[in-house]
Amino acid sequence: MTRFLRCGREAVLAEVDDLDAALALYAALRTARLPGVVDLVPAARTVLIRLDPAVTCPAAVRAATAALRPSDAVPAEAGRVRIPVVYDGPDLGEVATRLGVSTDEVVARHTGARWTVAFGGFAPGFGYLTGDDPSLDVPRRASPRTRIPAGSVALAGRFSGVYPNDSPGGWQLIGRTTERMWDLARPEPALLLPGVRVTFTAVPE
Repeated sequence: MTRFLRCGREAVLAEVDDLDAALALYAALRTARLPGVVDLVPAARTVLIRLDPAVTCPAAVRAATAALRPSDAVPAEAGRVRIPVVYDGPDLGEVATRLGVSTDEVVARHTGARWTVAFGGFAPGFGYLTGDDPSLDVPRRASPRTRIPAGSVALAGRFSGVYPNDSPGGWQLIGRTTERMWDLARPEPALLLPGVRVTFTAVPE
């Protein structure tokens, strides 16, 4: 069920039950291309629908969104990104122990999974990636680190991600990459946008 929250004259916030429902609604809205909708911002349980008040109004957008059938929508691919990773993260061994496998098997599962950027958040350029291997679901660290280096590749819950900048964080660090997740010199600063398909590739140091 979709619930709508007031968000001024220029946006509508649609709230759903879980991440899968949010991704389905985001896909349906991208496919529908509702008149006057200028931007969509998905999150874990919401989709922010930004609109042009000169073209449409929140009531019209709410009605049109409520009439969609998200279960019929096919998520649109927004491009592909390959990220080379040195798998030597400080939590790689702990992750392997939690999963009851070797560190090589963790790497094989992470590189073998098909990852998609579900939404962005936490910091500019940080993408929450969902994969198709449920065995990689590991909890966050009990004690977050005060500083995680930029480029750290991590796992937490059902997500994988790459830290775009040095920052605190509580995810399990399994590797690192030199790819820049956020670069203001690029036309689109964020490398990982919602819908982008991501492949992680193991490389030597």
